[in-house]
Amino acid sequence: MTTKPSRLLATFPNPKRDRRYEIRFETPEFTCRCPMTGQPDFATLCIRYLPDRLCVELKSLKLYLWSFRDEGHFHEAVTNQILDDLVALLRPRFMTIEGCFNVRGGISTTVIATHEGNSKTRARG
Repeated sequence: MTTKPSRLLATFPNPKRDRRYEIRFETPEFTCRCPMTGQPDFATLCIRYLPDRLCVELKSLKLYLWSFRDEGHFHEAVTNQILDDLVALLRPRFMTIEGCFNVRGGISTTVIATHEGNSKTRARG
């Protein structure tokens, strides 16, 4: 098994597709770099979603998040990129990602990005 950063995300079938339930992940160790200064940015990411057909496998999610460590990203951009990538992979009924970034220049930043799903997906289950 690899322990290197990777943008490849793995999935598995939702074991209870007929039920609406929420999956929550929280990682207090997300890091990327400030695109202006190159200094590290630290954040707690909270990922919540209502699965449809697929669920994300945790080790691949960890390695995916780790892949941002040495890249420069604005808080808003990286939070939305993670949401876009997970939505494209999973097509969830609902997903929200909250990035709570530590203080930089005396200001902490929280970015909340949400995917509502489509009406067909929300109506099922």
